[in-house]
Amino acid sequence: MKTIAPSRLLRNAFIADAAASGAIAALHLLISGEQAGSMAATLGLPVPLLEGTGIFLALYALLLVVLARSRAVWSALAWFIVLGNVGWAALSGVLLATGVLAPAPLGVAYVIVQALGVLVFAGIEWRGVQVSLPTARPSARAREGLAGGHAG
Repeated sequence: MKTIAPSRLLRNAFIADAAASGAIAALHLLISGEQAGSMAATLGLPVPLLEGTGIFLALYALLLVVLARSRAVWSALAWFIVLGNVGWAALSGVLLATGVLAPAPLGVAYVIVQALGVLVFAGIEWRGVQVSLPTARPSARAREGLAGGHAG
């Protein structure tokens, strides 16, 4: 698989995305709890949606931290993160536009602001992937030395 050495921009974007996603995950899990069900009602968002997205975002944030700390990242995975963010924002808009979700006005604003933030991350990560350099592949001679246990 083709790998890239994540640029500083991409690493920082992954960390910022992880921080935002982690915070939103905590918020979703907090407001979907029994004690805070009234907050979910204030937003007009279904508790199962908040719980599910909270769990997903917590795992996603963990993945982003791992990627940000990696010396090499599969380029396909980096692009998947970018496209996933675009997809998240698009799906948020579709859910609101089609009436599948019927949140309260505060919930509509919450979903829109979150979608716009995700698009910002997608744009920064897109640029970060573009400026990341491909990882160097070892030469044939280096591979022979590694495989054969060459002692100098």
